[in-house]
Formats: sequence, structure tokens, C-alpha cells
Amino acid sequence: MTPKRIQFFIALVFFVLGGWAAIFPQHVINVVLLPEYRQEGGILPFTIACFGAQALLSGLFAAFSRFTALTFLVFGIALLPFFAFNYYFTFHDPVFTSIGLIDAAGNVIMLGLCYVGWKQSKAAEQRTEL
Repeated sequence: MTPKRIQFFIALVFFVLGGWAAIFPQHVINVVLLPEYRQEGGILPFTIACFGAQALLSGLFAAFSRFTALTFLVFGIALLPFFAFNYYFTFHDPVFTSIGLIDAAGNVIMLGLCYVGWKQSKAAEQRTEL
């Protein structure tokens, strides 16, 4: 798998989860948030839709940027705090249902892709230096 294809799969995680939040914010609220956090009114769906739009934007950057080995490494490191976020708001101070762990699954996929992309990009960069 080429680094460019790896970038596309990283973008795909953003497109799927971000698209879900942007297009169906109320569904995300109903499925991902515990009942006590599902507030009536317009601000929560608006906020979830904005979150989805930002994820879609991140997907565009991931799909159309030129990743180097350093980019994959930094992106992977930047994902690590999200695991703490997922753990905290699922198990320690629950806000999310167990289905909310789909975000953690997306992060695991992206982290694995970052590792593979880093290795392949590093090898390609070393070949170019020779």
C-alpha cells in the first residue's frame, strides 16, 4: 500500500464519521450520547454538525496533502490524547454510550495507518537519499 493510499484511508475515517455527524447530527446524538446528555433544542445538533464539518475538512487535508514520514509520525502522536478522551468520557465520567467507542475504533485505525505510512514513507525517503 502506497503512502498516498494510506492517506486516503485516514481521510476515509474522517469522511465516514464526520459525514455521519454533519448529515445526521440527531442520529449521532441519539446513538452516541447517554440519555441525560441529549438536550432538547437546536444547539446540540448544531454543535455535532459543526464537529462533523470540521472532521470532513480534516479528511480533505488528509486526502489531498503530501504526507512525509514526519507527517505520519506527528499525526499518529497527535491522535494519542484522543484515546484518553474516549476512555474518560466512556468509562470514567460516562457521557458516551458504548457505541461512542466507534470514535476510538476510528482512532485505532488511523493510528495503525500512521504507523504503516511512517514506515513506508521512511523507507522511500531513505531510498531516495541513496
